[in-house]
Amino acid sequence: MRYDTLLDEADSDNIYIIENAEFKSKADGLINGSVIGLNRNIKSNRKKKCILAEELGHYHTTVGNILDQTDQGNRKQEMRARIWAYNKLIGLMGIIDSFKNHCHSLAESAEYLDVTEDFLSDAISYYKSKYGISVTVDNYVIYFEPSLGVFELV
Repeated sequence: MRYDTLLDEADSDNIYIIENAEFKSKADGLINGSVIGLNRNIKSNRKKKCILAEELGHYHTTVGNILDQTDQGNRKQEMRARIWAYNKLIGLMGIIDSFKNHCHSLAESAEYLDVTEDFLSDAISYYKSKYGISVTVDNYVIYFEPSLGVFELV
């Protein structure tokens, strides 16, 4: 999914995006109601896309102000928004697709999926915590240990 496509989806949900927002905090992105601000210091569309996806995750999954991350409930809502973003931009099928397109490293997969390496790494860690050592999807097995691998069942 391209950054522009994510912007179009936000627009179709009547979500207003401010791409050059200036924040007092070090935040990369913030949401207030149906307005999302992306920090003006972020120049890469790839990184902007990852941040926008997480903020859209907040729009779809979060209730109230969750800025205080010392609160356990707020941390859970933060994680739900991130999971929404992981599934939107990557998902298990994205991992399989990167394999099918001959990606052999985290960097190659991140480039293929058009996400940052950190975002992909975090998504893989989440999927590993959810599914354990491996998971079967369609005719493929994704192994998370000892390292990421995808194998087609024959």
